Amino acid sequence: MRKILIRLALCFLLLALSVSANAQQPKKVPRIGWLTLNYPARSEAFRQGLRDLGYIEGKNIAIEFRNAEAKLDRLPSLASELVGLKVDLIVVLEPPAVRAVMDATKTIPIVIRSTDDPVEAGFVASLARPGGNVTGLTSISGELYGKRLGLLQETVRGLSRVAVLWNPDFPSGPQRFKNIEAQAKPLGIQLGSSEARRAEDFESAFRAAVKGRAQALITLRNPLIISQQQRIAELAAKNRLPAVYDDREFVEAGGLMSYGTNLADLYRRAATYVDKILKGAKPADLPVEQPMKFELIINLKAAKQIGLTIPPNVLARADRVIR
Repeated sequence: MRKILIRLALCFLLLALSVSANAQQPKKVPRIGWLTLNYPARSEAFRQGLRDLGYIEGKNIAIEFRNAEAKLDRLPSLASELVGLKVDLIVVLEPPAVRAVMDATKTIPIVIRSTDDPVEAGFVASLARPGGNVTGLTSISGELYGKRLGLLQETVRGLSRVAVLWNPDFPSGPQRFKNIEAQAKPLGIQLGSSEARRAEDFESAFRAAVKGRAQALITLRNPLIISQQQRIAELAAKNRLPAVYDDREFVEAGGLMSYGTNLADLYRRAATYVDKILKGAKPADLPVEQPMKFELIINLKAAKQIGLTIPPNVLARADRVIR
Protein backbone atom coordinates (compact mmCIF):
# COMPACT_ATOMS: atom_id res chain seq x y z
CA MET A 1 0.00 0.00 0.00
CA ARG A 2 2.85 2.33 0.84
CA LYS A 3 4.47 1.75 -2.58
CA ILE A 4 1.17 2.51 -4.29
CA LEU A 5 0.83 5.80 -2.38
CA ILE A 6 4.38 6.78 -3.30
CA ARG A 7 3.72 6.05 -6.98
CA LEU A 8 0.50 8.07 -6.91
CA ALA A 9 2.30 10.97 -5.25
CA LEU A 10 5.01 10.88 -7.94
CA CYS A 11 2.37 10.84 -10.68
CA PHE A 12 0.61 13.86 -9.17
CA LEU A 13 3.96 15.65 -8.84
CA LEU A 14 4.86 15.00 -12.47
CA LEU A 15 1.39 16.13 -13.60
CA ALA A 16 1.69 19.33 -11.57
CA LEU A 17 5.11 20.06 -13.03
CA SER A 18 3.79 19.46 -16.55
CA VAL A 19 0.83 21.80 -16.04
CA SER A 20 3.13 24.43 -14.56
CA ALA A 21 5.55 24.17 -17.50
CA ASN A 22 2.71 24.52 -20.01
CA ALA A 23 1.32 27.51 -18.14
CA GLN A 24 4.69 29.22 -18.27
CA GLN A 25 5.06 28.78 -22.04
CA PRO A 26 4.23 32.08 -23.78
CA LYS A 27 1.09 32.01 -25.89
CA LYS A 28 1.81 32.37 -29.58
CA VAL A 29 1.12 35.90 -30.81
CA PRO A 30 -0.52 35.81 -34.27
CA ARG A 31 1.43 37.67 -36.92
CA ILE A 32 -0.28 39.15 -39.96
CA GLY A 33 1.10 40.75 -43.10
CA TRP A 34 -0.13 44.03 -44.61
CA LEU A 35 0.76 44.80 -48.22
CA THR A 36 -0.16 48.09 -49.85
CA LEU A 37 0.76 49.64 -53.16
CA ASN A 38 0.81 53.14 -51.72
CA TYR A 39 -1.92 53.81 -49.12
CA PRO A 40 -0.12 53.89 -45.75
CA ALA A 41 -2.69 56.22 -44.17
CA ARG A 42 -5.38 53.55 -44.38
CA SER A 43 -3.56 51.39 -41.84
CA GLU A 44 -4.84 53.45 -38.90
CA ALA A 45 -8.48 52.63 -39.68
CA PHE A 46 -7.52 48.95 -39.85
CA ARG A 47 -5.65 49.18 -36.56
CA GLN A 48 -8.69 50.79 -34.96
CA GLY A 49 -10.80 47.90 -36.18
CA LEU A 50 -8.39 45.48 -34.51
CA ARG A 51 -8.45 47.48 -31.27
CA ASP A 52 -12.26 47.40 -31.28
CA LEU A 53 -12.00 43.60 -31.33
CA GLY A 54 -9.53 43.48 -28.47
CA TYR A 55 -6.29 43.17 -30.41
CA ILE A 56 -3.42 45.28 -29.15
CA GLU A 57 -0.49 45.59 -31.52
CA GLY A 58 2.73 44.36 -29.91
CA LYS A 59 0.82 42.52 -27.17
CA ASN A 60 -1.57 39.96 -28.64
CA ILE A 61 -1.03 40.61 -32.35
CA ALA A 62 1.90 41.60 -34.57
CA ILE A 63 1.67 43.30 -37.98
CA GLU A 64 4.31 43.22 -40.68
CA PHE A 65 3.74 46.29 -42.87
CA ARG A 66 5.06 46.44 -46.42
CA ASN A 67 4.55 49.42 -48.79
CA ALA A 68 5.52 49.22 -52.47
CA GLU A 69 5.55 53.05 -52.66
CA ALA A 70 3.55 53.04 -55.93
CA LYS A 71 6.12 50.78 -57.66
CA LEU A 72 4.24 47.86 -59.21
CA ASP A 73 7.45 45.90 -59.82
CA ARG A 74 8.12 45.77 -56.06
CA LEU A 75 4.91 43.92 -55.25
CA PRO A 76 6.08 40.34 -56.08
CA SER A 77 9.20 40.57 -53.89
CA LEU A 78 7.29 42.13 -50.99
CA ALA A 79 4.59 39.46 -51.26
CA SER A 80 7.26 36.72 -51.23
CA GLU A 81 8.90 38.39 -48.25
CA LEU A 82 5.67 38.23 -46.22
CA VAL A 83 5.11 34.61 -47.23
CA GLY A 84 8.68 33.81 -46.16
CA LEU A 85 7.96 35.24 -42.72
CA LYS A 86 5.25 32.55 -42.35
CA VAL A 87 2.61 35.07 -41.31
CA ASP A 88 -0.80 33.73 -40.28
CA LEU A 89 -2.62 35.76 -42.94
CA ILE A 90 -2.04 38.69 -45.29
CA VAL A 91 -4.22 41.80 -45.70
CA VAL A 92 -3.99 43.25 -49.21
CA LEU A 93 -5.42 46.57 -50.38
CA GLU A 94 -5.30 46.94 -54.16
CA PRO A 95 -5.93 44.56 -57.07
CA PRO A 96 -2.29 44.43 -58.32
CA ALA A 97 -1.12 43.64 -54.78
CA VAL A 98 -3.80 40.95 -54.46
CA ARG A 99 -2.52 39.30 -57.61
CA ALA A 100 1.08 39.40 -56.34
CA VAL A 101 0.14 37.72 -53.06
CA MET A 102 -2.03 35.12 -54.80
CA ASP A 103 0.94 34.24 -57.00
CA ALA A 104 3.14 33.92 -53.91
CA THR A 105 0.90 31.63 -51.83
CA LYS A 106 -2.02 29.26 -52.27
CA THR A 107 -2.30 28.38 -48.58
CA ILE A 108 -1.90 31.49 -46.40
CA PRO A 109 -5.31 33.19 -45.94
CA ILE A 110 -5.64 36.49 -47.82
CA VAL A 111 -8.03 39.29 -46.79
CA ILE A 112 -8.66 41.81 -49.58
CA ARG A 113 -10.22 45.26 -49.90
CA SER A 114 -10.75 45.46 -53.63
CA THR A 115 -11.92 48.33 -55.81
CA ASP A 116 -12.45 45.91 -58.69
CA ASP A 117 -15.09 43.19 -58.82
CA PRO A 118 -13.30 40.23 -57.11
CA VAL A 119 -15.13 37.68 -59.26
CA GLU A 120 -14.42 39.49 -62.53
CA ALA A 121 -10.79 39.95 -61.48
CA GLY A 122 -10.47 36.22 -60.75
CA PHE A 123 -9.73 36.61 -57.04
CA VAL A 124 -12.68 34.50 -55.86
CA ALA A 125 -15.06 31.97 -57.41
CA SER A 126 -18.13 33.85 -56.18
CA LEU A 127 -18.99 36.47 -53.58
CA ALA A 128 -21.09 34.02 -51.55
CA ARG A 129 -18.55 31.18 -51.58
CA PRO A 130 -15.11 32.52 -52.46
CA GLY A 131 -13.30 29.15 -52.48
CA GLY A 132 -9.52 29.07 -52.24
CA ASN A 133 -7.63 31.20 -49.72
CA VAL A 134 -9.04 34.66 -50.55
CA THR A 135 -11.94 36.60 -49.03
CA GLY A 136 -12.62 40.13 -47.77
CA LEU A 137 -14.46 43.21 -48.97
CA THR A 138 -15.16 45.09 -52.17
CA SER A 139 -16.06 48.76 -52.53
CA ILE A 140 -17.78 48.03 -55.91
CA SER A 141 -16.41 51.40 -57.02
CA GLY A 142 -16.49 50.44 -60.69
CA GLU A 143 -20.23 49.74 -60.55
CA LEU A 144 -20.89 53.31 -59.43
CA TYR A 145 -19.51 55.19 -62.46
CA GLY A 146 -23.03 55.59 -63.80
CA LYS A 147 -24.22 57.07 -60.49
CA ARG A 148 -21.33 59.57 -60.50
CA LEU A 149 -21.98 60.56 -64.10
CA GLY A 150 -25.67 60.96 -63.26
CA LEU A 151 -24.76 63.35 -60.44
CA LEU A 152 -22.73 65.42 -62.89
CA GLN A 153 -25.71 65.47 -65.27
CA GLU A 154 -27.97 66.76 -62.52
CA THR A 155 -25.41 69.38 -61.51
CA VAL A 156 -24.19 70.66 -64.89
CA ARG A 157 -26.98 71.79 -67.19
CA GLY A 158 -26.85 70.26 -70.68
CA LEU A 159 -23.94 67.94 -69.83
CA SER A 160 -22.95 65.72 -72.73
CA ARG A 161 -19.11 65.56 -72.70
CA VAL A 162 -17.04 64.34 -69.73
CA ALA A 163 -13.27 63.94 -69.54
CA VAL A 164 -11.97 60.77 -67.87
CA LEU A 165 -8.72 61.25 -65.96
CA TRP A 166 -6.99 57.87 -65.81
CA ASN A 167 -3.74 55.92 -66.14
CA PRO A 168 -3.83 53.42 -69.02
CA ASP A 169 -0.67 51.74 -67.69
CA PHE A 170 -2.31 50.75 -64.41
CA PRO A 171 -3.23 47.02 -64.67
CA SER A 172 -6.95 47.55 -64.02
CA GLY A 173 -7.08 50.79 -66.03
CA PRO A 174 -8.27 49.52 -69.43
CA GLN A 175 -11.03 47.38 -67.90
CA ARG A 176 -12.21 50.29 -65.75
CA PHE A 177 -12.34 52.53 -68.82
CA LYS A 178 -14.50 49.93 -70.60
CA ASN A 179 -16.78 49.81 -67.56
CA ILE A 180 -17.31 53.56 -67.49
CA GLU A 181 -17.90 53.64 -71.26
CA ALA A 182 -20.66 51.03 -70.86
CA GLN A 183 -22.29 53.04 -68.05
CA ALA A 184 -21.99 56.38 -69.88
CA LYS A 185 -23.73 55.19 -73.04
CA PRO A 186 -27.29 54.92 -71.62
CA LEU A 187 -26.90 58.42 -70.19
CA GLY A 188 -26.02 59.85 -73.58
CA ILE A 189 -22.65 61.06 -72.31
CA GLN A 190 -19.61 61.15 -74.58
CA LEU A 191 -16.33 60.42 -72.81
CA GLY A 192 -12.93 61.90 -73.60
CA SER A 193 -9.68 60.26 -72.55
CA SER A 194 -7.32 62.41 -70.43
CA GLU A 195 -4.32 60.21 -69.69
CA ALA A 196 -1.79 60.65 -66.89
CA ARG A 197 0.95 58.05 -66.49
CA ARG A 198 3.19 60.23 -64.30
CA ALA A 199 2.70 63.19 -62.01
CA GLU A 200 4.19 65.39 -64.76
CA ASP A 201 1.30 64.46 -67.08
CA PHE A 202 -1.56 66.14 -65.21
CA GLU A 203 -1.17 69.57 -66.80
CA SER A 204 -1.31 68.08 -70.30
CA ALA A 205 -4.21 65.79 -69.29
CA PHE A 206 -6.29 68.80 -68.28
CA ARG A 207 -5.30 70.67 -71.45
CA ALA A 208 -6.56 67.67 -73.42
CA ALA A 209 -9.84 67.78 -71.49
CA VAL A 210 -10.35 71.48 -72.26
CA LYS A 211 -9.33 71.01 -75.89
CA GLY A 212 -11.87 68.20 -76.17
CA ARG A 213 -14.57 70.62 -74.94
CA ALA A 214 -15.23 68.60 -71.79
CA GLN A 215 -17.89 70.09 -69.53
CA ALA A 216 -16.92 68.05 -66.48
CA LEU A 217 -14.37 65.53 -65.20
CA ILE A 218 -14.41 62.10 -63.58
CA THR A 219 -11.43 60.11 -62.27
CA LEU A 220 -10.65 56.40 -62.47
CA ARG A 221 -8.99 55.29 -59.26
CA ASN A 222 -5.30 54.38 -59.28
CA PRO A 223 -2.34 55.09 -56.94
CA LEU A 224 -1.01 57.99 -59.02
CA ILE A 225 -4.32 59.84 -58.96
CA ILE A 226 -4.82 59.15 -55.25
CA SER A 227 -1.37 60.54 -54.46
CA GLN A 228 -2.21 63.78 -56.30
CA GLN A 229 -5.64 64.55 -54.84
CA GLN A 230 -5.01 68.19 -53.97
CA ARG A 231 -3.27 68.95 -57.25
CA ILE A 232 -6.10 67.42 -59.26
CA ALA A 233 -8.63 69.48 -57.32
CA GLU A 234 -6.61 72.63 -57.99
CA LEU A 235 -6.31 71.87 -61.72
CA ALA A 236 -10.06 71.16 -61.93
CA ALA A 237 -10.76 74.54 -60.33
CA LYS A 238 -8.21 76.32 -62.52
CA ASN A 239 -9.82 74.88 -65.66
CA ARG A 240 -13.35 75.41 -64.28
CA LEU A 241 -14.23 71.74 -64.65
CA PRO A 242 -16.84 70.33 -62.23
CA ALA A 243 -15.41 66.99 -61.09
CA VAL A 244 -16.76 63.94 -59.28
CA TYR A 245 -14.57 61.44 -57.42
CA ASP A 246 -14.98 58.04 -55.77
CA ASP A 247 -13.56 58.96 -52.34
CA ARG A 248 -14.37 61.69 -49.81
CA GLU A 249 -10.65 62.42 -49.42
CA PHE A 250 -10.68 64.20 -52.79
CA VAL A 251 -13.42 66.54 -51.61
CA GLU A 252 -11.64 67.15 -48.31
CA ALA A 253 -8.58 68.08 -50.42
CA GLY A 254 -10.62 70.72 -52.28
CA GLY A 255 -12.54 68.72 -54.91
CA LEU A 256 -16.17 69.36 -55.82
CA MET A 257 -18.04 66.15 -54.99
CA SER A 258 -17.61 62.43 -54.35
CA TYR A 259 -19.90 59.44 -54.34
CA GLY A 260 -18.95 56.04 -53.01
CA THR A 261 -18.51 53.96 -49.92
CA ASN A 262 -16.61 55.17 -46.87
CA LEU A 263 -13.28 53.42 -47.41
CA ALA A 264 -12.12 53.96 -43.83
CA ASP A 265 -15.13 51.91 -42.70
CA LEU A 266 -14.13 49.12 -45.07
CA TYR A 267 -10.63 49.00 -43.60
CA ARG A 268 -12.10 48.78 -40.12
CA ARG A 269 -14.37 45.99 -41.34
CA ALA A 270 -11.36 44.12 -42.73
CA ALA A 271 -10.30 43.57 -39.12
CA THR A 272 -13.40 41.40 -38.57
CA TYR A 273 -12.19 39.01 -41.27
CA VAL A 274 -8.79 38.84 -39.60
CA ASP A 275 -10.49 38.02 -36.30
CA LYS A 276 -12.65 35.26 -37.79
CA ILE A 277 -9.73 33.63 -39.61
CA LEU A 278 -7.47 33.74 -36.57
CA LYS A 279 -10.27 32.00 -34.66
CA GLY A 280 -10.38 29.16 -37.19
CA ALA A 281 -12.70 30.24 -40.02
CA LYS A 282 -11.65 29.36 -43.56
CA PRO A 283 -11.51 32.09 -46.23
CA ALA A 284 -13.30 29.78 -48.66
CA ASP A 285 -16.37 29.83 -46.41
CA LEU A 286 -16.45 33.58 -45.61
CA PRO A 287 -18.58 35.54 -48.14
CA VAL A 288 -17.04 38.64 -49.68
CA GLU A 289 -18.76 41.67 -48.17
CA GLN A 290 -20.27 44.38 -50.36
CA PRO A 291 -21.08 47.85 -49.00
CA MET A 292 -24.73 48.59 -48.34
CA LYS A 293 -24.37 52.34 -47.80
CA PHE A 294 -22.85 55.01 -50.02
CA GLU A 295 -22.16 58.64 -49.24
CA LEU A 296 -22.40 61.84 -51.25
CA ILE A 297 -20.01 64.60 -50.15
CA ILE A 298 -20.26 68.10 -51.67
CA ASN A 299 -17.84 71.00 -51.32
CA LEU A 300 -19.67 74.32 -51.74
CA LYS A 301 -16.38 76.23 -51.54
CA ALA A 302 -15.18 74.38 -54.65
CA ALA A 303 -18.51 75.04 -56.38
CA LYS A 304 -18.29 78.77 -55.68
CA GLN A 305 -14.71 78.84 -56.95
CA ILE A 306 -15.81 77.72 -60.42
CA GLY A 307 -19.10 79.65 -60.41
CA LEU A 308 -21.29 76.57 -60.14
CA THR A 309 -24.59 76.40 -58.28
CA ILE A 310 -25.40 72.97 -56.87
CA PRO A 311 -29.10 72.23 -57.51
CA PRO A 312 -31.19 72.00 -54.31
CA ASN A 313 -32.31 68.43 -55.09
CA VAL A 314 -28.67 67.30 -55.28
CA LEU A 315 -27.65 69.25 -52.20
CA ALA A 316 -30.52 67.76 -50.22
CA ARG A 317 -29.15 64.25 -50.82
CA ALA A 318 -25.66 65.04 -49.55
CA ASP A 319 -24.47 63.17 -46.47
CA ARG A 320 -21.98 65.94 -45.78
CA VAL A 321 -21.64 69.48 -47.12
CA ILE A 322 -18.39 71.42 -46.81
CA ARG A 323 -19.23 75.12 -46.66
